[in-house]
Amino acid sequence: MHVHKLPKMLYSYSEGWSDLISIHPSVTRMFTMFVMPMSLIPPAMFLYSMYVTPGAIFPAAVPQITGFEATLLFVCFYAAQLVMVPLMASVIQQLGDVANARPDYHDAFMLAAVAPAPLWLCALALFVPSAWFAVAAMAVAWVASAALIYHGIEPLFKLEDHSRSRLLGSFVLTTGVVAWLALMVVLALLLSMIVGLR
Repeated sequence: MHVHKLPKMLYSYSEGWSDLISIHPSVTRMFTMFVMPMSLIPPAMFLYSMYVTPGAIFPAAVPQITGFEATLLFVCFYAAQLVMVPLMASVIQQLGDVANARPDYHDAFMLAAVAPAPLWLCALALFVPSAWFAVAAMAVAWVASAALIYHGIEPLFKLEDHSRSRLLGSFVLTTGVVAWLALMVVLALLLSMIVGLR
């Protein structure tokens, strides 16, 4: 899976998706070669914004978090993302019943791994010390993730009915939003615990 194929996958049911299906990477390979490196971006950029531009996007921690606290926050946030992808794959597999689809775990995992790619990449917007820019980037990333979900379900799960794939896509997107919000709550709790334990 190459990031440069993502733009085609946003608007096509075949472009990029057919390549992914023909390559048929194993769950382990997809996890280690795509999910793990992409999941590094948000925690790294979060720490960058806290150290380099404190208070510009997120409230500044006073006093600034230590190296040990930053490492702990980074590891926990990274681990939470890594757990979320296989968990979402299991949920997507179960949601297949909504559209009378029976996706195997491998196909559900491919969707769960590809769909959050724009959200991972939008963390790079934190290089710009502007909360408005970060919010705009997040909005664009959510639209892109939704497009990946809607265009990926049909080829990955071999659905020929657009209405069934849209129905399943809506359920997957809603579940993804809930999972993302849960991840943000986990991050906020981790940060408050670290600051509170000082």
